[in-house]
Amino acid sequence: MRIELINTGSELLLGQVANTHLSYLAEALWPAGFSIDRQVTVPDGTAIRDALADAFTRSEIVIVTGGLGPTTDDITRDVAAELLGLKLQMDPAIALSIETRLATRDIKLTPRILRQAERPAESEVLVNSCGTAPGLYFPPLPAKETGRTSPHLFLLPGPPRELKPMVENELLPRLKKLLPEGPKPIMQTWRVVGVPESTVEEAVGESLIALGIEPGYCARPNEVDVRIIGSAQQQEAAARLLSEKFGTAVLPKDTRSLEQWVVEELVRRHMKIATAEECTGGLLASKITDIPGSRQVFCSGTVGSTLRAGEQKGAQNSPLQTEGGGLESLARTLATQAMESSTADYALSTTGSSEGEADDDGTPPGTVFIGLATKAAGVHVEKYRFSTDRVTLKQLATQAALKMLRASLLKSESPA
Repeated sequence: MRIELINTGSELLLGQVANTHLSYLAEALWPAGFSIDRQVTVPDGTAIRDALADAFTRSEIVIVTGGLGPTTDDITRDVAAELLGLKLQMDPAIALSIETRLATRDIKLTPRILRQAERPAESEVLVNSCGTAPGLYFPPLPAKETGRTSPHLFLLPGPPRELKPMVENELLPRLKKLLPEGPKPIMQTWRVVGVPESTVEEAVGESLIALGIEPGYCARPNEVDVRIIGSAQQQEAAARLLSEKFGTAVLPKDTRSLEQWVVEELVRRHMKIATAEECTGGLLASKITDIPGSRQVFCSGTVGSTLRAGEQKGAQNSPLQTEGGGLESLARTLATQAMESSTADYALSTTGSSEGEADDDGTPPGTVFIGLATKAAGVHVEKYRFSTDRVTLKQLATQAALKMLRASLLKSESPA
């Protein structure tokens, strides 16, 4: 069934309020068997009427958020009634509910607030457990303007704290009754790390389509999300195909990020990680510690250019002097010191120069060295070149470091 979502509110288009309704509703509707085909955001006023009239011509279900409150720009209820040729009238039960709610907060009931209790008799009330403005549901009716049957129309409040309970308790139960029983498509997202989006699509795109799957791709810094929509059998075939093409670059199902996998694997193995960051500014440590359970595995993290500062001051024991110079030596020394000064089983280091800032030793801008120290295999350093801005370089370097650690964990023998 074609679903159209209309978000109302001038504040959304002025950038004063972030519009989170689409992402929330899309995630809430999918498990029930629905996906949103079209979304539009309109300002308060006559644009609401135009958007509704337009949606009536092509959709079976229309969901509107916002415009149900007491102010003069809250006209969604009025516009819907007009388009359907219905008359608003006071609902005594809603009026009493509003009056009772306001009394507990010592707020005076005014005619403007009481407008929220008006509704057409042909509509159904969607209970608002967190506010005064109820939602409304209009079953299919002959539309006055078009002469055709209207879609299922749901009017929901705009504030998220009111919207979300109403979606769970009122919207979803009604929507589920509109779909016949039977298997529904499954959506799963697989994350491929360290492979460009174009390479991923070229390797698996045509094969996924040949399986009857609806694929989708979303590029992120140093990773690609591959969205698979299909049956359980098709999902299994897609998983095998991705594994064959990309091996360990594919994160396990339901793993939302590379850092999640790393933390959970370290927790499982009762191991710890330390970091020493010279060019990522603490982003690597931040990514790791964002994950629940990271307290068990993250033992230390240092940020700054203390070793390089020693070189600039002419320190005799600077690693740039004692180990042959260069950022590769610095990455190696940072990882080694992070390991030796902590109880870590693994230590990651990052060093390099941002685009437009050539290093003192002549290293081209955008060059990054990442060191990985392990108790079993010593220190390994890899070189990367990220020709991008400073913020993106930090993200790419962080992802590359986490990928190095994941590869090392996969190669090592897991304890019994």
